[in-house]
Amino acid sequence: MDATTAMYVGQIMHGLAYGMLLFLVASGLTLIFGMMGILNLAHASFFMLSAYFCVSVIHMGGNFWLALLAAPIITAAIGVMVERFLLRGIHASGHIGELILTVGVMMVIMEAVQVFWGTDSHMISVPPALAGMVNIFGLQYPLYRLFVIFLALAILGLLVLFLFKTKMGMIIRAGVSDAEMVEALGINMPLVFMMVFAAGTWLAGVAGVAISPLLSVFPGMADQMGMDAFVVVVVGGFGSLLGAFVSALFFGLLNSFGIQFLPRIAPVLMFVFMVLVLSFKPKGLFGERE
Repeated sequence: MDATTAMYVGQIMHGLAYGMLLFLVASGLTLIFGMMGILNLAHASFFMLSAYFCVSVIHMGGNFWLALLAAPIITAAIGVMVERFLLRGIHASGHIGELILTVGVMMVIMEAVQVFWGTDSHMISVPPALAGMVNIFGLQYPLYRLFVIFLALAILGLLVLFLFKTKMGMIIRAGVSDAEMVEALGINMPLVFMMVFAAGTWLAGVAGVAISPLLSVFPGMADQMGMDAFVVVVVGGFGSLLGAFVSALFFGLLNSFGIQFLPRIAPVLMFVFMVLVLSFKPKGLFGERE
């Protein structure tokens, strides 16, 4: 493979890896909004919190695999408490109250990580089993980034199976269309809402652990990922899992090639694209809600 082709293949792989991480975060966000109608601005903070739990698990003698299992579950448990004791009480008051509350949760999480973990960056090593490079059509590519891509694809497959092949998935999809009607049939919708919120924060938690060996863990890591995930959800369409997947892949590739060819304006490319999409499709590419 010549150098130019290797560069393009490498950028595509980098874009896919980042796009898959974006999808993990954005899918949880769009799942929560699609089912519950809550635009959770603290979602990326759960992503960051899980990365810090990963740091603690490893520092206590665990390994990356234990952290990948435990940190998202702990994060989801905290998400359940936020939904049960904070968000549920103000849901009827509308989006303004929810937005203010989730901003407050975001600030509390930010202060908490600085108190318990400090402001220094924490480095997480790639697990030994995923260290090294793999040959892709003559290109030497980091094995761990390939793992991230397949991890996200596996979770996407499980989500699709759960939503479209199980009774609970059918209830969730029916709840998206008409929650009051589903509740009238005897379904405990508050419990379903809580499970969806837990699933959404779990997805953010998985992304937080997965990204830890690629980036350092620091208090500001939620800012960039949170903004990118929000743009993904807006462009893909609120409540659309397909839209989140397509737009996450697109923005991953846009970010990768933008940094390579247009480094000075790369950070704003996705916002320009978002403005263009919303100008012609206010509901996003696949959305049904404004």
